[in-house]
Amino acid sequence: GRRDAVAPAADAILEKHGRVDILVNNAGANWAEPAEAHSIEGWDRVVNLNLTGTFLLTQRIAARAMIPAKYGRIVNVASVNGLIANDPRLVLTAAYVTTKHGLVGLTKQLAAEWGRHGITVNALCPGFFPSKMTRATLDKDGAFLVAGTPTGRLGGDQDLKGAAVLLASDAGAHITGHALVVDGGASII
Repeated sequence: GRRDAVAPAADAILEKHGRVDILVNNAGANWAEPAEAHSIEGWDRVVNLNLTGTFLLTQRIAARAMIPAKYGRIVNVASVNGLIANDPRLVLTAAYVTTKHGLVGLTKQLAAEWGRHGITVNALCPGFFPSKMTRATLDKDGAFLVAGTPTGRLGGDQDLKGAAVLLASDAGAHITGHALVVDGGASII
């Protein structure tokens, strides 16, 4: 299965580059269905990509590269939905919200375990940004979301860069186990 492909892919990267200092886990999938009717196929797809795949790749890179080097920066791209639920008036995404909460939990646990190895592990938690995954929701409810955001806009293509650089660089060397929300303040109100 696809799980079996993770270790060889990680090993190929290590063989080619010799080391990995920064790992950004940015794979993600969604499945929109009411929880009471959510298909197990959709659940498994989202859990396998958003949580299990991220864990397996991170585990392999940490064990083979970062722990031996006593250095690493891991940034997991979670979601504001790793900290709060989706408004059911917008979109029903039980598996997505569950996996993003799990990813924030995994971030904290790995930070606790691997800090002694010089590895920081943090989560970026974007709110709504225009993307293929959010297109339908934004087409339907974009004006509602913007109206409820203190900055009066959705995230743009420049808005995650600074946070990602901070968490991936030595400027963030004493930040670990943190979930940094980048949502224009939408989750505070």
